[in-house]
Amino acid sequence: MPVKVAVNGYGTIGKRIASAILKNSDFHLVGVAKYTPDYKTIIAAKQGIRIFVPRDEAEAFKSLGIEPEGYVDYLFEEAELIYDASPGGQGAKNKELYIKYRKPAVFQGGEDPSVAEISYSTLCNYSSTLGKRYIRVVSCNTTGLLRILCSLGVANIRRVFATIIRRASDPGEDMKGPVNSIRVDSTRIPSHHGLDVKTVIGNVDVETVAVAVPTTLMHMHVIEVMLKNTPCASIEELRKQGRGRIVTVSSTLADSTGKLLEIARDIGRPRNDVYENIVFTNMFSCREDRLVLIQAVHQEAIVIPENIDVAYGIMNIETDVYKVVDKVNSLLGIGQLHVM
Repeated sequence: MPVKVAVNGYGTIGKRIASAILKNSDFHLVGVAKYTPDYKTIIAAKQGIRIFVPRDEAEAFKSLGIEPEGYVDYLFEEAELIYDASPGGQGAKNKELYIKYRKPAVFQGGEDPSVAEISYSTLCNYSSTLGKRYIRVVSCNTTGLLRILCSLGVANIRRVFATIIRRASDPGEDMKGPVNSIRVDSTRIPSHHGLDVKTVIGNVDVETVAVAVPTTLMHMHVIEVMLKNTPCASIEELRKQGRGRIVTVSSTLADSTGKLLEIARDIGRPRNDVYENIVFTNMFSCREDRLVLIQAVHQEAIVIPENIDVAYGIMNIETDVYKVVDKVNSLLGIGQLHVM
């Protein structure tokens, strides 16, 4: 029988998790918890997704023409696994409910690592999910960094330095900025991204800095990796170890995040989603023990494969990480972005 899944929150990540679950015969989407009646609710209802709401908000949803399936606590009772896709910081409060209903839960990277038993990225620590009840999938930038580092092999890494040029907001978040400036996005070195990397792979020497720029279209990373007395990996080896989740593109063909999203649109990706790290082939320098690369990371979509992977571990469905990766890659069409 498919595992019954609830998604608590239906924003940027929640709606994408819900869409992925709907495609997967190993899981059944019981419904989503919505707290604000808005256009997202109307679209979800028209797609046949069951909507569960707080008791004191039911009339507000009905006034929008949406008849809720029930209250949020009904959703939690019915589900066997809960994805917490609520705003950062709210997940820790929600955890009390998950404990009350004795349900395992997957949290997102906006939560403090202490909310879960482990922080998670598939290519790094899938086996650690087995037997756990509360797992945190790390953020978009951290996921992008960890896919590279764990594909290279953590034991081979001596030092990492990365500059993160991050988008100001997601497309629908028009209340955020900066609008017309570049903002220093961390108050120290390393930024929180480097610290978050260590929650997954331990005390590796990782330093990161971050700036925010006025765009909604993806992040960019400039990464330098110093290796331990070993020749650095070729771009072909990196792609192979990335199991389809690292794709290479020449910047002579697509030199901007806008063009990358246009490629995703043209190949029919839902919501123009890019699930893969996009590494620029002509911006990849491999000299002895020093590797430098530039990659693009789609903040709205990159964590979705890891969110689906983790369900196979936390529910003890599959122990083989490569079987899980291959299955989820096929489900999401990962591999359709051909090398250019």
